[in-house]
Amino acid sequence: MIINPLDIAVFLIYLVLVLAFGLSFYKKKRTAKGFTTGEGRIPAWVLGMSVFATYVSSISFLALPGNSYFKDWNGLAFSLSIPLAAWISVKFFVPLYRKLGAESAYFFMEKRFGTWARIYASACYLLTQLARMGAILYLLALPMHSLTGWSVPLIIIFTGILVMVYSALGGIEAVVWTDAIQGIVLIGGALLCFIMLMIDLPDGFGGFLKVASANNKLSLGEMGLSLSKPSFWLILFYGFFINLQNFGADQSYIQRYIGAKTNKDAKKSVWLGSLLYLPVSMLFFMIGTALWVYYQEFPALLPTDMAADKVFPHFIVNQLPAGLTGLLIAAIFSAGMSSLSTSVNSSATVLLSDYYRKFSKEKLSENSSINFLRLSSLVVGILGILVALAFNGVASALDTWWALASIFSGGILGLFLLGLLLKTIKPKTAMIAVGVGLLFILWTSLSPFFGFSSLLHTNWVVVIGTLLIFGVGWAVSVLKK
Repeated sequence: MIINPLDIAVFLIYLVLVLAFGLSFYKKKRTAKGFTTGEGRIPAWVLGMSVFATYVSSISFLALPGNSYFKDWNGLAFSLSIPLAAWISVKFFVPLYRKLGAESAYFFMEKRFGTWARIYASACYLLTQLARMGAILYLLALPMHSLTGWSVPLIIIFTGILVMVYSALGGIEAVVWTDAIQGIVLIGGALLCFIMLMIDLPDGFGGFLKVASANNKLSLGEMGLSLSKPSFWLILFYGFFINLQNFGADQSYIQRYIGAKTNKDAKKSVWLGSLLYLPVSMLFFMIGTALWVYYQEFPALLPTDMAADKVFPHFIVNQLPAGLTGLLIAAIFSAGMSSLSTSVNSSATVLLSDYYRKFSKEKLSENSSINFLRLSSLVVGILGILVALAFNGVASALDTWWALASIFSGGILGLFLLGLLLKTIKPKTAMIAVGVGLLFILWTSLSPFFGFSSLLHTNWVVVIGTLLIFGVGWAVSVLKK
């Protein structure tokens, strides 16, 4: 493949600008609190764009179009659940965490149930972030592989190192300000790509709708409540519980609540980020469907047996004009790098607050804390790279990510809800509930590897696991009265 110099130039200029902007915050990080929360000086719109960019990772930019290209709009049900989860967040979670004022989301767990709950929840969070980073890095590598011919593992390693550098040196302010800029770039890139698709289709937007509707490509999936198939209701319930967990027990979101200047600003950031994601995710589904219609019209332009996640990168590299290809790949990197930097920074914060400070016998100086944050950012980044290498070759990155998210969530939302809603529940009761829920999650997730077929779709695991933990906790509390 001949690499167009203009595309490479556009992409490299973008990378240099992003890295320089992130590093510009290096000298501003004088305290550990400044590194992790920005000390309350971050504007609401920047935090809101950062929440949005955290949602729109390369999982959205590539996997959502891949999903709608291969199937239909069933995955949109996940996005439709966000407004309700955001309302609950604004009503309950933002005031709670702003009042507590702790850097870690899992301080609340310890306050309610003791050290075991804090360690359990934070460990689940760290595992989830590593899986997420792996999926994002892998999906970022696909368009660059198509453009340059470089190996996917090499691109994963290069991208991971780039994100580690500006996350480790710049802290949360570098992350959220870069998120804001990259969020604007990725929206523009997605819109531009959809417009180009409509221009290239013989009958334009009207023809796109006609062909897509005739082939049931705009369907939201089966409307029945199936336990084994990804119906509309399953994805909606799954999305609600995952989004509620994001807003209520996810360190990366809670850092943004704390980083806002006021409670009002924190609430504005939640609404901006969550409501912006809904139409943008719909745009990604439209791109995937438009790609399907496009290659029905021009089948000779698509290699046979190409994986769904690779169709969008193939179109970007082979069908867009020179210069626009570089811009679109920069937009994809915008999506991925925003989420990666968020995962790196929030994971480093958890390691400092929930482990290093928690178990250190001596009071840590500011320099020691900042050095630990930077070192742990590098370690998390390296582990994320290793997970991404393991992702190489999976059939569907979106389905794999959703399955891992269900397992590693560990039902922490159920534990959080016990602490929030049942004021008199005892720590031992919560531990019993978590034990029951965790056994269910592990059995349903791992039994297929031991030759046992599961009647439940993977996405039901987080839903039922959460309800089981809360239900058992509530039932045991009532029986003990």
